[in-house]
Amino acid sequence: MDTFRAFVLRQADGQATSGFEEVNQDALPPGDTLIRVTHSSLNYKDGLAVTGKPGVVRNYPMVPGIDLAGTVVESSSFAPGQQVVVTGCGTSETIWGGYAQMARMKSEHVVALPQGMTLVQAMGVGTAGFTAMQCVMALETHGLKPGGKPVVVTGAAGGVGSVAVAILARLGYQVTASTGRSEQSEFLKSLGATAVIDRTILAVASAKPMEAEKWSGAVDSVGGDTLAGVIRTMSVGTSVAACGLAGGGKLNTTVYPFILRGVNLLGIDSVRTDNATRQSIWQRIAKDLPLEKLDTLIQMEPLSKIQELGEQILSGKTRGRTVIDVAR
Repeated sequence: MDTFRAFVLRQADGQATSGFEEVNQDALPPGDTLIRVTHSSLNYKDGLAVTGKPGVVRNYPMVPGIDLAGTVVESSSFAPGQQVVVTGCGTSETIWGGYAQMARMKSEHVVALPQGMTLVQAMGVGTAGFTAMQCVMALETHGLKPGGKPVVVTGAAGGVGSVAVAILARLGYQVTASTGRSEQSEFLKSLGATAVIDRTILAVASAKPMEAEKWSGAVDSVGGDTLAGVIRTMSVGTSVAACGLAGGGKLNTTVYPFILRGVNLLGIDSVRTDNATRQSIWQRIAKDLPLEKLDTLIQMEPLSKIQELGEQILSGKTRGRTVIDVAR
């Protein structure tokens, strides 16, 4: 494949442009692993990138797409024909990503497809699901165990939230799903949520620095007032894994939950993760994410609709995980 189809972001004289192009393979950035890409996925940051919003892309030209999955063409670390996965490692920021039929990556960012999982399912996981499992593992490291108060998951109908609900339910936790979309209640219960609450319950302003203890753990992909509300209602000695800011980047809280209840706020960074850790997270995903639940989260869409899909995820109109068929 001397040339391949790609969605390319360019910038000239301060003006950003985007569109599909036929790109020569020689134009691919340096790397020791050449991959024929079959699928990618849609994440919130992808929505920002493909719609021209600032804060994601740092170098131009850029092929966006935080995630990709496909087959190795040539590599110093993987066999030709081996199926592999790449999730957010600077892709769409400084490294060309998955919205193209070919990619060249450093092998340190590439992970072999877990046994028993398809490329479509791997992109159903993608960065969102990878981050969800990373959150769960961080909470476990800080003492979370089944049997206590519920674990709350915010932004539960989104990519991170829906996968987190499915994983936590599979591991035996009571899961309370927080969402602003009441019509998704039955969907969330089908993933294993034992209760569904409206997001306003957590996001409502309060004059109290702490409120009644409700949660044994929390996975938060929303940030802002929602995260502040979660922190106020955590139980003694528990932790919040914070991984997103769909609800805003500012956090209006006090030190009281941290010094009087020993609450831990765990920042989750899925980008600067070494390869050994990536492999361990994918091993846990293959073990603890029920694939039959994952399949219900996936909607397949063509790459040709990527800008429309980007607008949809930014406006909160997507559910679960959107997998991108790069060939269409």
